[in-house]
Amino acid sequence: MPVYSMTGYASAQLTPETATAPTDTPCVRLGLEIRAVNSRFLDLTFRLPEELRAQEPALRALLSRHLKRGKVEVRAAIEQDASASLSTPSIALLQRLNMVQEHIQAWLPSAKALSVADALRLAGNSAPTTTDWASILSPLAEEAVTALLDARAREGKRLAKTLLDRIAQLRELAAQATPLVPQLVEQQRQRFLERWQEAMGLAQGQVPAEAAQDRALSEATAFAIRIDVAEEITRLDAHLDELERLLKKGGEIGKRLDFLIQELHREANTLGSKSATLELTRISVDMKVLIEQMREQVQNIE
Repeated sequence: MPVYSMTGYASAQLTPETATAPTDTPCVRLGLEIRAVNSRFLDLTFRLPEELRAQEPALRALLSRHLKRGKVEVRAAIEQDASASLSTPSIALLQRLNMVQEHIQAWLPSAKALSVADALRLAGNSAPTTTDWASILSPLAEEAVTALLDARAREGKRLAKTLLDRIAQLRELAAQATPLVPQLVEQQRQRFLERWQEAMGLAQGQVPAEAAQDRALSEATAFAIRIDVAEEITRLDAHLDELERLLKKGGEIGKRLDFLIQELHREANTLGSKSATLELTRISVDMKVLIEQMREQVQNIE
């Protein structure tokens, strides 16, 4: 199953051919476009002309079936062909307009006569509207939604690849951190022993040698416990495994990825707080940079 981005754009156009329309019906073009950006929930906005207002529930149901998250804006426009907009009124209609005009002027002698523009406007308003917008808009909306899903899938594939690259880099940093702690513990152990040996020399035998050595080893052990990051590295590896599994599985994984990114950041912070060397500090900072980059990408995944 693909990974879907919440960002995408799609458009579709259609010229309706209505068999029941009269020959002088103006040719129109219906355009539909969908824009989507990231959002925590599914937020649908419609900007439709009056002729299509009744189709909003059907459009909302269609989008809700295919999209789960994102701020989605749907725009539709009906464009009339200018070359066909001036249709010739029928003789019967013109006779009817003339009859109405004579009737009005009989009662209102001061009323102005109809102009050509008035006659064309009244003839256009009286023309029957036979366009079945529901049957026209439905396949057009399906086409646009399919194109939007394809665009979101392509963007999601790029996001998944970027995240997998960052996961590989985090694994390398974790591998660099793992052998540093035992080395540091051994160095600190030797340092404690040397200090206690110096202290024993200053004490001139007043403190038993075994007790001094035991104290030095106890201090070294306490130090090792304070700086041990093995648990953090183990949890970090587990989170990376789960992230990789979800990215390969696909589907609606955005919220779970976001939670795992928070956990990764927590482990990197803990690793930095336990750092006793500049090398571990550098690794922690590099991890935080990569995790922050991943967070920005995850915010766009559905």
